[in-house]
Amino acid sequence: MTDPIRVSEIFGPTIQGEGALIGQPTVFVRTGGCDYRCSWCDSLHAVDADYRHTWAPMQPGTVLAEVARLSGDRPILVTLSGGNPAIQPLGPLIEMGRAQGYRFAMETQGSVARDWFAELDMLVLSPKPPSSGMAVDWAAFEACIAAAGGAQTVLKIVIFDEADYLWAREVAARYPTLPVYLQPGNHTPPPPGDDAASVDQAGVDARMRWLVERVVADGWFAATVLPQLHVTLWGNRRGV
Repeated sequence: MTDPIRVSEIFGPTIQGEGALIGQPTVFVRTGGCDYRCSWCDSLHAVDADYRHTWAPMQPGTVLAEVARLSGDRPILVTLSGGNPAIQPLGPLIEMGRAQGYRFAMETQGSVARDWFAELDMLVLSPKPPSSGMAVDWAAFEACIAAAGGAQTVLKIVIFDEADYLWAREVAARYPTLPVYLQPGNHTPPPPGDDAASVDQAGVDARMRWLVERVVADGWFAATVLPQLHVTLWGNRRGV
């Protein structure tokens, strides 16, 4: 028996709401646990130890069976999320799923490298900017890039303010071969027990407009600026 995966929630099909795969139908497997604690985390139910009792230890076959049930046994993109999914033993799940025609994308902050990154269809590395209150270990981050091997790897950076923006420019210059996706930050995490907290959509939209104008004014034409589509559609509700 393989090591169990700590699962916060499995839901879908829905659409990927952000980044390089925005709009694509997907089933989410959100794992529990994270080695970061960002100041603006919007997924505390998958991060904070207070929610540990809600994280179910599941075998890879059980996880895949639930994905198959949700997708009607039709292969679909599986999005591995968290928390930080890289701290979970996801290799066997990816191997089993790919054998059945499923594709896998994973987003991580790039703090923990795993050899199974190379089996992903896409690795989304999302280093956390200054507003997060976290410091990036660039050696660990580069180990993640190396572990991905031939898997498609992209950068996704959340932007709240000018300091974040300038930092993102530095990161993109540091890794010029990686496509970079920018999104305005959304800081309205739901309080405990509230799965449908409202979003300051006007604030998010203003930040989006500012970010677009800033990128265009700078001539940063290699960057792709995208909203969090799922937030626009459903706010901060879980399971969508």
